[in-house]
Amino acid sequence: MKVVWLNVGMPRTQHYGRELVWTAGAKRPVPGAALGLQGFDGDGQADRRNHGGVDKAVCVYPFDHYAYWAKLFGRPLEAASFSENLTVSGAVEDEVCIGDVFVVGEAVVQVSQPRTPCGKLAGKNQQRTLTRWVAQAGYTGFYMRVLSEGLVSNGDAFEPIERHPESISVSAVNDIIFGRSEDERLIERLAHLPEFGSDGRALFAGRLERLRRGQEVTG
Repeated sequence: MKVVWLNVGMPRTQHYGRELVWTAGAKRPVPGAALGLQGFDGDGQADRRNHGGVDKAVCVYPFDHYAYWAKLFGRPLEAASFSENLTVSGAVEDEVCIGDVFVVGEAVVQVSQPRTPCGKLAGKNQQRTLTRWVAQAGYTGFYMRVLSEGLVSNGDAFEPIERHPESISVSAVNDIIFGRSEDERLIERLAHLPEFGSDGRALFAGRLERLRRGQEVTG
């Protein structure tokens, strides 16, 4: 596992088709950047309500999926096509688990939750149905929090140093988010898992409450 591209960018106006969009999604590769608790130097978010913060300090996307999307789009993809901070080879959603800890460069980071695709990502790639395609494929990427700050560079190893004992993969979480699973036991585990991002815990706590209310009505 290694960093293929390290990408940063600050919010600015972009033309997505005929629409003008204020976004930090137009990230570009840089040789290296300092990583702090809130993210990389030189990186920002236009929508602070849904992006950024300690649980979403780093957005990671697997380079392994780029060939799939290039074939589907019918064209090569540029670096940071999914507006990710780290494009990483060898770390995919089926294998990476919530709470897993990695060292990258001088920093230590922890998987917090899947990345949920948004409409701006579809606009950037000029693919109107991209959010649906991402949900169907499960190729979402994931967010990480920073446990220890430090310098990160292109080509750095992305090395697992601690696997979380719950072993709940990003893909398993995606299956619940996108309606492919209603595993109540897993939903309950995630609703109370400290390493799961606060947004995710709240979402799953609500999902659990609705499931149980439904059981009471049908029971």
